[in-house]
Amino acid sequence: MSAPATDGDRMDGCLFCGIVAGDVPAEVVWSDDHTVAFRDINPAAPVHVLVVPRRHITNAAEVTPEHAVEVAALFAAARAVADAEGVGGPDRGYRLVANVGPDALNSVPHLHLHVLAGRRLEWPPG
Repeated sequence: MSAPATDGDRMDGCLFCGIVAGDVPAEVVWSDDHTVAFRDINPAAPVHVLVVPRRHITNAAEVTPEHAVEVAALFAAARAVADAEGVGGPDRGYRLVANVGPDALNSVPHLHLHVLAGRRLEWPPG
């Protein structure tokens, strides 16, 4: 089986690449040169935003040193989203989650962070 075709930073058939390109509708709450953030369609918390790199990276297990700019941008965008949603800062809090593989229920093979907040989040998760 061959891998889906890519056009540089985008992988054909990738849902999140379609959102980044504007081909798939989403409620975008943040966008910059390296990332796009949008509300999860099945939220697990009052604030549930996905932050994705514009460049297609399959998941965290595929990250290499050449992805340093995208990874740093993901965390900076997550903080910006948390601040914009009113859950950042020293008196609030949010959780960042990156799922890898089917056992972690990673359903879209495009690196992304879940920004979860708006209620007390229990530990352990899952």
